[in-house]
Amino acid sequence: MKECWISNSYAKINLGLNVLERLDSGYHVIETGFCFIEWIDRFEIIPSSRNSLVMSDESIPVDDSNLIVKAIQLLEKEAGLKDFFHINVQKNIPAGAGLGGGSSNAATTLRMINKIANLGLQKAELTDMGKQLGADVPFFIRGETGFATGLGTEIEPIEIQPDGWIVTIFPGEHSSTPDAYQHATPNPIPEFSLKKVLQEEPVEEWRYLVMNELEAAVFPRLEIVGNIKDQCYEFGASYAAMSGSGSSVYGIFEQDFVAIHAYESFHRLGFAANLSRPLFKPDLGIYKKQTN
Repeated sequence: MKECWISNSYAKINLGLNVLERLDSGYHVIETGFCFIEWIDRFEIIPSSRNSLVMSDESIPVDDSNLIVKAIQLLEKEAGLKDFFHINVQKNIPAGAGLGGGSSNAATTLRMINKIANLGLQKAELTDMGKQLGADVPFFIRGETGFATGLGTEIEPIEIQPDGWIVTIFPGEHSSTPDAYQHATPNPIPEFSLKKVLQEEPVEEWRYLVMNELEAAVFPRLEIVGNIKDQCYEFGASYAAMSGSGSSVYGIFEQDFVAIHAYESFHRLGFAANLSRPLFKPDLGIYKKQTN
């Protein structure tokens, strides 16, 4: 019998996104809220004689460009990892959808290998390592909702998980992050404090106060994204927006039966969709099961 370790890798959505400044480096100063949804990839890791990675979505490369592979290489370099593993990922989070699937996978890899190989790294150390892999990897390592500022790497943990049902829809088309930011118009002084609104205002007020400023750059080029946002409101959402640079869209619903109707309707229309419960909290547990 071999030891097999399992854990879930969760997706995120952005609650608002303000583009404050375009830097000479080409990067942008932003502010945005991060929260979790129940769209998950499932990890199984088995100690092995060599490293190998299998993704259920065969369109995703498993070479050095994959953040899971990069995370293993980082642990070898920074923490002296010498063990080898077979990693199997049941991929459900759509790739390139603005849901942070790749970053979440990297964070899950760091957490799991740290435990399985007894590397003894503390959460703060894993968080610092995660910054080398991607701006929002630390968010996934912490497993707490947060408010991101600067280049998106400075994340302050605050309680902003919506008390509503979240329906998230992937249109099936990818949105280019560089293109979205390139066509965005920075606004250094937003009309409302995004952080304060997310913490203090009810979700039904967000429609008038919380903006994703990348929508104006994405909607003209990917019409379906804007159409899905409109459809969320038609189905009864209290608030709807694009997540990050897209192309996924989410709606927050007050009542379960209204959210379920919207979720099922998008499925019937042929879209990949997810339904998340109010005040959802991710389970970052790493569990062991026996396998042949």
